[in-house]
Amino acid sequence: MDDPTDAGIFARESPYLDRYVELGVASGRLLTVRFPGSPDPEAGDDHPLLDRVFAYLEGERDTFRDVDVALSAATPDHAILQAVRELPYAEDSSVQRVARLAGLDPEDQSDLDRVRQALADNPAPIFVPDHRVRDGPSAAPPAIEQRLRSLEGL
Repeated sequence: MDDPTDAGIFARESPYLDRYVELGVASGRLLTVRFPGSPDPEAGDDHPLLDRVFAYLEGERDTFRDVDVALSAATPDHAILQAVRELPYAEDSSVQRVARLAGLDPEDQSDLDRVRQALADNPAPIFVPDHRVRDGPSAAPPAIEQRLRSLEGL
């Protein structure tokens, strides 16, 4: 029998974020992270990744780098999102630095715009910690981004 946490939608309410944290998982890979006001009616609330997110939200340091996030290698933004995944916990970064880490030209405005768009389209905030990029957008709502930054002392 398949593990019931291997695929599905999982959500739990976070008092710290004042929202639900909702994960989409398939074949053991994280597909999406959302922060809805109410969860998907089909969502379960028991998943090991939710446990880790809630430990993180309570102050436990976690980079989540070992989590298999389904970032499509075919997309041009793969290198950008991978670079963001490598940003250290509690360390502020810039769009220019992310561009450089992703192999783009940090002085080219179109490359910087591409980084900003990749951050805005990030499918997995927290696991791809776009909140650590101080001058870029986050895919998380602004209030969530600020709470994540505050949690890490940014």
